[in-house]
Amino acid sequence: MLQVNIQTSTKSYPVHIGKGAIQQLRDIIHGAEDSYTSIMVITDETVAQHHLDSFHEHTALEGIIEKIVPSGEQAKTFDVYKDCLSSALENKLDRKSLIISFGGGAVGDLAGFVAATYMRGIRFIQVPTTILAHDSAVGGKVAVNHPLGKNMVGAFHQPDAVVYDLDYLKTLPEHEVRSGFAEVIKHSLISDENFYYWLREEIQSLDKMNDSQLLEFLTKGIQVKGSVVAEDERETGIRAFLNFGHTLGHAIEAEAGYGKVTHGEAVAIGMLFSLQLSSQLLGLDFNREAFKIWLKNLGYETSIPAGLANEQLIERMKQDKKAVNNTIRFVLLEKIGVPALIEIEEKVLMMNLKKFVEEGE
Repeated sequence: MLQVNIQTSTKSYPVHIGKGAIQQLRDIIHGAEDSYTSIMVITDETVAQHHLDSFHEHTALEGIIEKIVPSGEQAKTFDVYKDCLSSALENKLDRKSLIISFGGGAVGDLAGFVAATYMRGIRFIQVPTTILAHDSAVGGKVAVNHPLGKNMVGAFHQPDAVVYDLDYLKTLPEHEVRSGFAEVIKHSLISDENFYYWLREEIQSLDKMNDSQLLEFLTKGIQVKGSVVAEDERETGIRAFLNFGHTLGHAIEAEAGYGKVTHGEAVAIGMLFSLQLSSQLLGLDFNREAFKIWLKNLGYETSIPAGLANEQLIERMKQDKKAVNNTIRFVLLEKIGVPALIEIEEKVLMMNLKKFVEEGE
């Protein structure tokens, strides 16, 4: 069992990570300085089916209110968000109540946004059940989707704690493992050349990762995220670097239809494109072809999905949260571990998108 402490300008909290970590949750709740009056756990249909009984068995918390929502990005709609608020009101949650997010990144975003806005903000705890959530569960960014953009309606709301039990990862389907591991790759590329090459050397198959490797790279990813958030909690500066690969990735997700392409698999394509831009615009010295082969061997698609028009992707990118006055900005790399936020002219972006699509054909 490991503990990583997250320190932000507004709050500090622990991340407990390891096999059996869920057993820490009861102590965290009963040890809170200001006790909770009631508890609502928000989870999705898939996690409820696989893990909700185990959750109750290991936490032995009494009187928990359960709210089960659709799985995946379908949880992050205005209708589901409103339904969760209605459940909180009907069950008389008050300002000293607690919301527990029990699931992957989508449930964490939803539950966190419910907590951030219910009665102007109540406390919540993240209990992630996916690899992807090692990124989203830390840092306090919570949101729901809008048809015109991913995560466009949200808030910054830090959890009281994160309890990350690696046993929950055993039931993940292959595409969810790939989705989560893409964010691990991202953390390595923006932070640490040694971390990146360790991943390249150690992880040759996503279905053969051992517990030691899993604990190593998830802890390292959380530490990278924590160090960035500590310096820039509200994304006024370097926190934007955590969006490496996300500008095109989010555009692909939105244009394809939320849930059609997983977040991490879209981000993997976005990272490849960002590396192409980095080589051309910043002179990045990086073996992109070897990286692409590694991704393919891990099961990733490396091309923009068929049927998505470059013009529409660019329009989506203009709605990206990093865009200013319709000027598209990308996180690029000067070298591994040295990211930069760069404005890119639309004609340059279009030229590179065409080249990227041609190389993928």
